[in-house]
Amino acid sequence: MSFSFRRSKYTFPLVLGLVGGVVLLSLGIWQVQRLEWKRAVLADITAKIHSEQVPLPSYPQETTDNFLSVYAEGTVGDQTLYYLTSTRSWGPGYRVISPLTIENRIILLDRGFIPAHLKENHENPQFSEIEGNLLWPDEWDNLFTPEPENDIWFARELQRMSSVLKTEPLMIVARSSTNEDKNITPWPVTTEGIPNDHLEYAITWFGLALVWSVLTIYWILRIARKQNIQNKG
Repeated sequence: MSFSFRRSKYTFPLVLGLVGGVVLLSLGIWQVQRLEWKRAVLADITAKIHSEQVPLPSYPQETTDNFLSVYAEGTVGDQTLYYLTSTRSWGPGYRVISPLTIENRIILLDRGFIPAHLKENHENPQFSEIEGNLLWPDEWDNLFTPEPENDIWFARELQRMSSVLKTEPLMIVARSSTNEDKNITPWPVTTEGIPNDHLEYAITWFGLALVWSVLTIYWILRIARKQNIQNKG
């Protein structure tokens, strides 16, 4: 009878420790798998960004043509929008967004970065040959992105920007362009802004699994110590 009683004292902490440990380890393993998946995705995107350039497609789609390497020739319009941003190297400034007329169509062109103090000191190149990448930016947040203030924007919102500039909701981010103003530095597409935090998540889950195991062992040792005291009494 006493054996059954002692055994039951350990059942719950053992089961809870085992189940919790398995769950936490499973989450850590899942994040490791997600890490490998994300690395493969980023490798594919990088290869696409630096692939051989192709003419601008007639009907590009976000699902298949995001990051596509393209070239185009056209006339840069005078009306300009500025996306407020900053970089560690250049400090605060703007991405310069202008309409680009290509034969019978008009699209958005992200020309590059201009420092804040030079915002009013640049010219449009008129005719330009553009090498860059198609991009559907994912920057707009319904809760946290402020509304535009005149020509200053806080996200590259394709639909709204294209409505203002009377273009297609399509953007080329320039990697290089001819006749560009010297104050504007191309800021090409990279994978730097795409988050990959799965390693940190995996470490967190494995760390929690370790802590869970230690706490379970401590709990069982306390039960055993208490049982020994009772037996001696």
